[in-house]
Amino acid sequence: MRRSVVVTGAVLVAAAAGVAFFGPWREPGADRQYGTEVADPKLSALRPQVLFDHGHRNIHSASGRYGPFAALIAADGCRVRQIGARLDSKALAGADILVIVNAKGPSEDPTQSAFTDAECDAVHDYVQQGGALLLVADHHPCGEAASNLAARFGVQMSGGWTDDSTHARVGSGDPGQLLFTKADGQLGAHPILQGVPDAPIDTVETFTGQSLLGPSDSSPLLILSASSMDRVPVSSTVQHQGSKRITTFETADHSAAGRVQGLALRSGRGRVVMLGEAAMLTAQKGDRGGRFGMNSPGNDNRNFTLNVVRWLAGALDEPAVRH
Repeated sequence: MRRSVVVTGAVLVAAAAGVAFFGPWREPGADRQYGTEVADPKLSALRPQVLFDHGHRNIHSASGRYGPFAALIAADGCRVRQIGARLDSKALAGADILVIVNAKGPSEDPTQSAFTDAECDAVHDYVQQGGALLLVADHHPCGEAASNLAARFGVQMSGGWTDDSTHARVGSGDPGQLLFTKADGQLGAHPILQGVPDAPIDTVETFTGQSLLGPSDSSPLLILSASSMDRVPVSSTVQHQGSKRITTFETADHSAAGRVQGLALRSGRGRVVMLGEAAMLTAQKGDRGGRFGMNSPGNDNRNFTLNVVRWLAGALDEPAVRH
């Protein structure tokens, strides 16, 4: 089955279903009123150095829409530095955690790899030698652009959009705005998801992303349901209507059952977390006052964000159960 998807500026419209998606390349800015204080910092003794990549045409930066993320983990004890350098052993020296969010390929084709083979090798070697990687790659075109790097760790990215109307937030009008709940068995067994009484993790919300498939020794974090569907672009056409540039994608639909939107794994002496959606770790305000990310009501994304970084820093125990 194929479905036509139209992209007009900031909005992706599924022509067959009449559903709108808000692309991360035009997301509203960070919620500057979002509180990023941490009452009980867990990383203040370790003081891990976090390098936030900004050298690969990244949609998000630590000084932009990932500002609340950077401020939150800094309040927990991290030393955060944004870098625009090529990723090699010199650039990565001394870093405890490398964060890469929504890198894109060259302007003529943003789906091409955002990273050279040498950079992929350098990041892989860095993790093997004890470094930690948080790789976040959203829906098209970011999934395709990060797929070569993900493959170094045995992870396959769909490169499309993932929908699940059965587990979407009611009233959002977006089948890609998903709720992963403990009650529905969609949160995996891993220290990242083991909240404490005053900071539970019962619901993690994502805001239109792609799916991932990890190796057999990876631990699923956000488990897609049997009703979830991947919509993967297979072709596109571009039209111009006045000042508007309209791109229409033809997508092939596939079941995303058995896949995830988040996973954790060990690689050599290091640790990796990969996420198929970026806004979950932000705190953003929409043009009409809506909130999405850690500040969206009714989710535990803030606790999830802190625990992702704490596990990557080595401050949380290994999982008792592996999948």
